[in-house]
Amino acid sequence: MVLCAPIMKTMKTTRSAKLFADAQQLIPGGVNSPVRAFRSVGGQPRFIKRAKGARLYDVDGNSYIDYILSWGPMILGHAAPAIIRTIKKAAANGTSYGAPTELEVTLARMINQAFPSMEKVRLVSSGTEAVMSAIRVARGFTKRDNILKFDGCYHGHSDYLLAKAGSGLATLGIPDSLGVPADFAKHTLTVPYNDIRAVQQIIKEQRNTLACIILEPIAGNMGVVPPAQDFLRTLRRLTAENGILLIFDEVISGFRVTYGGAQTLYGITPDLTVLGKIIGGGLPVGAYGGRKEIMDLIAPSGPVYQAGTLSGNPLAVSAGIETLKQLKVRGVYKKLEEKSAALAEGIGQAAKKAGIPLTQTRVGSMLGAFFTSSAVVDWNTAKLSDTKRYGQFFHKMLEQGIYLAPSQFEAAFLSTAHSTSDIEKTIKAAHAAFKSL
Repeated sequence: MVLCAPIMKTMKTTRSAKLFADAQQLIPGGVNSPVRAFRSVGGQPRFIKRAKGARLYDVDGNSYIDYILSWGPMILGHAAPAIIRTIKKAAANGTSYGAPTELEVTLARMINQAFPSMEKVRLVSSGTEAVMSAIRVARGFTKRDNILKFDGCYHGHSDYLLAKAGSGLATLGIPDSLGVPADFAKHTLTVPYNDIRAVQQIIKEQRNTLACIILEPIAGNMGVVPPAQDFLRTLRRLTAENGILLIFDEVISGFRVTYGGAQTLYGITPDLTVLGKIIGGGLPVGAYGGRKEIMDLIAPSGPVYQAGTLSGNPLAVSAGIETLKQLKVRGVYKKLEEKSAALAEGIGQAAKKAGIPLTQTRVGSMLGAFFTSSAVVDWNTAKLSDTKRYGQFFHKMLEQGIYLAPSQFEAAFLSTAHSTSDIEKTIKAAHAAFKSL
């Protein structure tokens, strides 16, 4: 059941409801990734049949302007013609070889050129796999066991990274996950995001046991939370002084906020970087990379083992190469910035006019909007948001054909396919939605 009465005539969702009922008999929770289930906003998920440009089309024939964009990867919009052509061409040559290809070298070179800190790159099949592998090599390089992460930052579902994580755990209110041995979790230390004093204290106490500090340089899994001034720079200094590796998880921000990611935007050089999402052009992919002396520890060059049957899959790599080519076209990020700024300003004005407390955050085409009047700088302040009101807002926007994340604690994204008309329609829908709350 939806949490509120719709603004307009209720959309027909009979087919989605039937599919969700069937799915719950076959798939845990009826979904293959938790946030899709609409648990935090109420109601039932819409089952999507196809997508094109900035729009999704569900099995009941409804269309939506999409601001999830597959949780970030579809920066060129859905079914971008150049990407589809590339995937078809690659598929005609075979879908997996279990052997090296020229395509892998091309994508690795493009990543290195965009992220000079990634002197060597290893391709994998998911962001979770990339983070897990980056931490393994960090431990191998430093010969230390402990890692430090930040509350509300999500780095995939590896056992030792689910402590105080964001994304689905934040959405569903799960503090940690069952099934994670205490012996694993004890090696993961956590502090609040943007709290440099807490980091300094941990380093003082644990400098000889810390292998790495990992973070999203722009948090995107507790909503969008930008780094405080000098936060990243101070982390870089502290880690360098204490022989601790600094890992940037740029699975979301990489190629999203600018071509070289957050590290280019803020001028910080990490030891290791993790990428995903956009570098696969909408297909499953991940990558991790960093200084040669660290990466050369990975098998077969060194003793840190990591492997994957579908790593460097030719379809995903081809789609990634074409996506990065498209993003290098002059003016792409400028246009994304202009569209994102216009959308954020319009939604902010709509909330203000309706007298609804709303705190907005944005870095490029990553947008956040928290239903609170307080500044949001970390997970504790993000949790002050009125999640019930967000659920009401979500459904009122959905009924008007605007598809937002079914969680207060997720980012919204724009693509090059979003038009001025799409943004104007979204702002108009926001005015109506806020007015009805």
